[in-house]
Amino acid sequence: MASKVRAGELSARQLMGVHLARIEAVNPELNAIVTLVPERALAWAAEADERQARGEALGPLHGLPIAHKDLVMTEGIRSTSGSRLLADHVPRADDLIVQRLRAAGAITLGKTNVPEFGAGSQTYNEVFGETLNPWDLTRTCGGSSGGAAVALAAGMVPIADGSDMGGSLRNPGSFCSVVGLRPSPGRVPIHPGRSHWSPLSVLGPMARTVEDTALLLSAMAGPDARAPLSLSTPGEAFAASLDRDFSGVRVAWSRDLGGLPVDSRVISVIESSRGAFAGIGCEIEEAEPDWSGADEAFKALRAWEFAQAFAGLPEGADRLLKETLRWNIEQGLGLSAADMARAENLRGQLYQRVHAFMEEYEFMVLPVSQVPPFAVSTRYPEEIEGVAMETYIDWMKSSYFVTLTGHPAISLPCGFTREGLPVGVQIVGRWRDDFGVLQIARALERVLETESGISSAHPPID
Repeated sequence: MASKVRAGELSARQLMGVHLARIEAVNPELNAIVTLVPERALAWAAEADERQARGEALGPLHGLPIAHKDLVMTEGIRSTSGSRLLADHVPRADDLIVQRLRAAGAITLGKTNVPEFGAGSQTYNEVFGETLNPWDLTRTCGGSSGGAAVALAAGMVPIADGSDMGGSLRNPGSFCSVVGLRPSPGRVPIHPGRSHWSPLSVLGPMARTVEDTALLLSAMAGPDARAPLSLSTPGEAFAASLDRDFSGVRVAWSRDLGGLPVDSRVISVIESSRGAFAGIGCEIEEAEPDWSGADEAFKALRAWEFAQAFAGLPEGADRLLKETLRWNIEQGLGLSAADMARAENLRGQLYQRVHAFMEEYEFMVLPVSQVPPFAVSTRYPEEIEGVAMETYIDWMKSSYFVTLTGHPAISLPCGFTREGLPVGVQIVGRWRDDFGVLQIARALERVLETESGISSAHPPID
């Protein structure tokens, strides 16, 4: 699309018009885009065409429509975080990620739905309601970047931003058969932010293909001194060719991260993708690092961040928050200094074990989510394969264990269950090797396209 706009074969206004028409046709049923600014989007598209006509320099995303996750603040555009506390909030400034994407030429058309304040991997809230999975309207799309994943899968936008603490780019990518990349912490700087020194939450790209994901990352990434964790590599590095020979590359394959309950349907689909890894020359070995302590550490660190973010609410305001969010805040407020010291020690030990493990293997392959898309009326799975889940996030351990290590990870569509529900495979790379993760994902995507026609599959929403 971007190349056609640059070549003058398609105008930004035409491209925006096509996407707005698609939104009008399918969004009422899916509820992915919850705030739409069509007049402004068309006006911005006209300005983009005028800049191109004057011969001005064009950014890599010139003319491409985009919708921003409703956790991201957008100047003059309602930004609610899916909460009744912010139901009428209209920010006075754009977050840094929005500034960068606009500078790269992307054109904002609206905001995508989220769980309240991004808590939980099921996209529903009391402001906008539920977002439905385009592959099965009775199922959830996951979350928290659920609206973004659905908008991509249903053709309402070509690119979308998201964020990820415990799987929020990867889980909806898996549930909706699109690509979601959790970059290394600091790869996409966060400003403004609540926890400037925490590596748990990251911003990142989502798209329908790996190359589109890399293109979007190239516009998002790069250092910013206001974000102390930001990495020095310029975004342009991710616009390079993703071609690479993977012959002899060692890959660690794990069905269940050493004993987590995983739905047999998920395992079956992921196992069917082994041939694609062999097809690009990888040497596959069944292995996983020692994940002990990961669950305890993540839950403590996550709860601490929730307490930090919400402890200052006005008296009585917490009554407007959903029950699981209030529970998480209370958990954080109840942590002691000893609890936090133990969590940090466990995180450090886990990193060292995973780092040593990945000196032997260049990539790890794991389930993205431990279950396929479940009924949208179910707020979270309470059991998997007969094993009870203790909290509303336990079913996402396969993603949030990886979060804790700080390693980059991608969710790549790899097939469908017998019921036609999408399943993604999670590929984890070495420390800060985001580019390598994109490279192997692109190589696998080509094989999967040929073998199973995944890229030609479309949600039945049409």
